[in-house]
Amino acid sequence: MNTTVATIVIVGALLLALASLITAIRDRPMGVILLSGFVLLEVAVLVQAGFMIAAMAGGEGPADETATIYGYLAGQVLIPPAGVFLALAERSRWGPAILVVAGFAIAVMTGRLLQVWQGVA
Repeated sequence: MNTTVATIVIVGALLLALASLITAIRDRPMGVILLSGFVLLEVAVLVQAGFMIAAMAGGEGPADETATIYGYLAGQVLIPPAGVFLALAERSRWGPAILVVAGFAIAVMTGRLLQVWQGVA
């Protein structure tokens, strides 16, 4: 697992969660900036998934946690588009609140993936 990409994903997800929280507190709907940020986050998550799948195909990573890693990767790929879809559907302050949860979930899941990959947990 590429720790640089994982760090980018974690920091980006937390910054987007903070920006979404500020937007929700200000009682504003999701704007183009948050949408663009979550598109970039999805690209970073896909890059991370590509690196991990390539590494696992090359024999790296924990062999006994393959299903866990693939489950986390699948969840991570689905969370940003689902969060954006729900935030676009809900045009009140609760739309950005959904993005707060989505951003935080991506950060936590990436941290958990690092733990599983390194054999810590």
